[in-house]
Amino acid sequence: MRGGSSMAKSISTILRRRSASYCTSSGDSFESSRPKIFDRQLKFRQRDRAAWLMSRKDPFVDTIAENMLDRLEDCKRTFPTALNMGGSLEAIRRLLRGRGGIEKLIMMDASLDMVKLCKDAEPDLSTTDSIETSFLVGDEEFLPLQENSLDLVISCLGLHWTNDLPGAMIQCRLALKPDGLFLAAILGGETLKELRIACTAAQIEREGGISPRLSSLAQVRDAGNLLTRAGFALPGVDVDQYTVRYESALDLIEHLRATGETNALWQRNNLLNRETALATASVYQSMFGAEDGTIPTTFQVVY
Repeated sequence: MRGGSSMAKSISTILRRRSASYCTSSGDSFESSRPKIFDRQLKFRQRDRAAWLMSRKDPFVDTIAENMLDRLEDCKRTFPTALNMGGSLEAIRRLLRGRGGIEKLIMMDASLDMVKLCKDAEPDLSTTDSIETSFLVGDEEFLPLQENSLDLVISCLGLHWTNDLPGAMIQCRLALKPDGLFLAAILGGETLKELRIACTAAQIEREGGISPRLSSLAQVRDAGNLLTRAGFALPGVDVDQYTVRYESALDLIEHLRATGETNALWQRNNLLNRETALATASVYQSMFGAEDGTIPTTFQVVY
């Protein structure tokens, strides 16, 4: 996927000041006209919490990061200046191992605690000591970077939480130089399908209706259209589906909390009835549980 144009700049000159118009009345008008699917402030807090809960290495997250970086390795060129934003920041940095010929790496997240976690994490010096790394707190919806300043933008499991996904992609394209690469992984609509079914059945049984408990996600058929709408040339989309087994529904929820993937819908019911929660776990186990007592969970990843 190709994007934007300019001469190489140091990391300090790549950053730009956020537009003052965001604070003006016209900026307020623009903000109010944006779609509000997710509560971004809640998502930032969830990312802060995840920074304290997540383990150093998550096998599922590492698998997705490796698959993304394998795609980077397929490119027969180098990307001196790269942005790694949101999602699985630490895994991407740890697993780079020289792929992409990156010389300058910007690590960006909307969560200050997540940025601190990545900054304090000890990188593999054998593969990262030649990379000039900087750390930045920034929002994917208001990318604080100059146009035509990057060779590569990577986002591993982060962009599916943006309210305006095409707009975020357009900003990424504008930040790229000519022939730059945009490489992203987002969760697709089949993700957590077992939990959605179990939760719906439990709510109907215990509450007589349903309310949003799980965030909506992009469908695979829309991914190519999103890239084209954002103005990328040579778009490519492929899908992987993973089945992860957990000891119980509670273990699944704890994993989602530790990776910052819990519900952040703007219109949501903040109170979860205890009986409904227990019924959800019971329905999940009875409908999908394996003979060994574990439960399977589907994660669909769109690259």
